[in-house]
Amino acid sequence: MPQPIQRNIQSDDLSGRFTGTSTVAASPAAGTETIIGSVTIPNFGDITIVSGVRLHGWAAFTAGTNGVLATLAIRQTNVSGAVVASTGTLTVVATKLYAPDVLGIDATPGVGVYVLTLLIGSGSAGSTVSALHLSATII
Repeated sequence: MPQPIQRNIQSDDLSGRFTGTSTVAASPAAGTETIIGSVTIPNFGDITIVSGVRLHGWAAFTAGTNGVLATLAIRQTNVSGAVVASTGTLTVVATKLYAPDVLGIDATPGVGVYVLTLLIGSGSAGSTVSALHLSATII
């Protein structure tokens, strides 16, 4: 059984409900959806989830050669996992800098790992992710 919010004599311990990363894991190759960042919720099975997991992803990237479309998405587990939230298809111009964000709630979380993915459509060369942030808040 998941543990309830931990209490002590000074405060309520909510630290296990917030996690995030700003580490760039990779930059997408030409026309391939790529995991650019991931976050693992520590002790996922031991935390009571009332409403779901709120997820926020942001990435700054330069579209690669011939890139005309981009999609930033948050998925469960890996690149083939269920999509929790997506920007939809964005029009981009090669060599320009973009910084979209995506926000979503996983109302039925069954996993403790979420990934931020980026796809650059029609790109003939890799794109460069210069910064990102992916955060998860258990509510």
